[in-house]
Amino acid sequence: MSLSKTTLGPFELYTIETGDFRLDGGAMFGVVPKTLWSRQLPADDKNRIPMTMRCLLIKSKNTGKVYLIDNGAGTKFNEKMENIYQLDQDSKNLQNSFEEHGFSFDDVTDIIFTHLHFDHCGGTSFYDNDDKLALTFPNATYHVVKSHWENATDPNAREKASFLPENINPIKESGKLNLVDKNHKYEEGLSGLVVNGHTIGQQLPKIEANDDTLVFVADLVPTHVHVPLPWVMGYDMYPVQTLSEKNEFLKQAAENNWKLYLEHDSEKEIIQVQEKDGRFYVSQSLTLNNV
Repeated sequence: MSLSKTTLGPFELYTIETGDFRLDGGAMFGVVPKTLWSRQLPADDKNRIPMTMRCLLIKSKNTGKVYLIDNGAGTKFNEKMENIYQLDQDSKNLQNSFEEHGFSFDDVTDIIFTHLHFDHCGGTSFYDNDDKLALTFPNATYHVVKSHWENATDPNAREKASFLPENINPIKESGKLNLVDKNHKYEEGLSGLVVNGHTIGQQLPKIEANDDTLVFVADLVPTHVHVPLPWVMGYDMYPVQTLSEKNEFLKQAAENNWKLYLEHDSEKEIIQVQEKDGRFYVSQSLTLNNV
C-alpha cells in the first residue's frame, strides 16, 4: 500500500486508508435506476458496490496539533457483520496507514468526526485482551457537532442501526468529548462546514491555505459517481435537503476550484468539479501527492 501526502500552507496532510467494504447499490443511489449507476459501479451478486473508508490526518505547524478526520469501521464487528458488509482490513487499515506515515495513535491530539455512523467512528475503540472496550487514541479530544450528538444519542428508528452503542458509549464516557457549533473554527485555516440532509449535524472539515481549499466531503458526496444532483443516497434522512445542500456546495466548489476529498470512493481520492448547463461533472481527479 502506497499512501499519498502533501503540504498545504501550515498543514501537513496524510491519506489514511482504514479498509474496504461493500454497501447495497440501491441504497447508495436511492431513486436512480440500477441500469444507470451500475454502468459506473458494477454490483456483486448481492447487489453491493465497492466502497472504501478513507480518512485524513492533518498535522498543524502552527499549533502542533495532529487531527484525524474520522477513523473507519474499526475491528469490533463479529464475523456475521463482516460478511454482510464484506469488510476487508487485511492490507488497508489504521495501523498500517499510521505506520507508513511515521505516526503512532498516541500522536493524535484531536479527532474531528464528520458524523457517528459506524463506518466513520468505529475505529475510536477496540476490544482489549480482557474483552473490554479501550480507546484507540488515548490522547485525543473528540469533536462532534452538538446537534449531531443529540441525534446520535437519541436516534430515530430508521437511523438507529448506524449508531452502534459500542462506538458511541466509549466516546460518551471518555471525558474528552467536545461539542461544537456549526461552522466551528478549529484553528486558522481549519473549520467545519455543517450540512443536515444525510444526518443532522454532519460536518465537512475545510482546509484553506495559500488561496487553495480542500474539503473533506464525507457523505454529502460519498463517491465521484454521486456528483450529479439527483444521485442522492437512499440512506439520507432528508434527501430533498441533501439535494439543496449539494447544489449550493457544488456551486461554490466549481466557482472557487475547491478540491473535494472523497471518503468512500474506491477509485478516486480527490476530485474537482465544474458546472455546465446546470449540471455538475468531475473535471479533474487527483491524489494528495499532486494537489
